Amino acid sequence: MKHDISISLSQDEAIVLSELFGRFERTDVLSLAHNAEFLALQRVAAQLDKTLLEPFEASYADVVRLARERLAAGFEGRAPGVTGDEA
Repeated sequence: MKHDISISLSQDEAIVLSELFGRFERTDVLSLAHNAEFLALQRVAAQLDKTLLEPFEASYADVVRLARERLAAGFEGRAPGVTGDEA
């Protein structure tokens, strides 16, 4: 059964990530402009690492593939910044 995951951000992290995502939306280029952007992303990644058990499953590649399919269902075309063939 799938369930929601909660992560926590400080206000500074939220502001920095909001700017990063906004810049990506405006430019279609996902690149880090400041160390704080990396650190905020690392904080999110660390929380996910502590929460998720799926990365330790033998079938993790399938888990990721299915999650991507569910999230992208109904999206037409290629999203900004997507370069892989798996879109």
